[in-house]
Amino acid sequence: MRISVRRPSPALVISCVALTVALGGTSYATVLNVPKGSVGTPQLKNSAVTSLKVKNRSLLRADFAPGQLAAGPAGPAGAAGPAGPAGPAGPAGLSALERVEITSVSNSASSKSESMACPAGKRLLGGGARLNPALSQVALQSSYPDNDNVYRATAREIVATVSSWSLTVFAVCGTAS
Repeated sequence: MRISVRRPSPALVISCVALTVALGGTSYATVLNVPKGSVGTPQLKNSAVTSLKVKNRSLLRADFAPGQLAAGPAGPAGAAGPAGPAGPAGPAGLSALERVEITSVSNSASSKSESMACPAGKRLLGGGARLNPALSQVALQSSYPDNDNVYRATAREIVATVSSWSLTVFAVCGTAS
């Protein structure tokens, strides 16, 4: 079986050529009439132009997102700048440190309490207590700062003893400014 192919009529050929020239000619003429440098970023839509080819040395650092470019080697250290003005003097801090103490009577009484106050104008920074001599029958019951300037301690016999003993309470004092 044979399929017959009809030739297009001359009128159809001429109308197709005319349509091609009319549509393509306008585009061709438009491209030829665009002045150089007249099309830029404002005239283009996002993603309208894509290319894998970019002219070497045509991009700037501003064309890349932060962190997208590798950092170059560190440059040489610059010269030191001039010294700035001196700042204000800080507070004096602690001064006139002193350790003061008091010792109770040495006897065999079953309980002793003492307190030591810092001299006028000084503040209590710390303190403590000790037994004289250190007997296994006597123990410190309390040792503490009572307020801003007084340190207190109490000792008691935990087992009755005829030995004489005493309690020394000391305070560490100073001027804080």
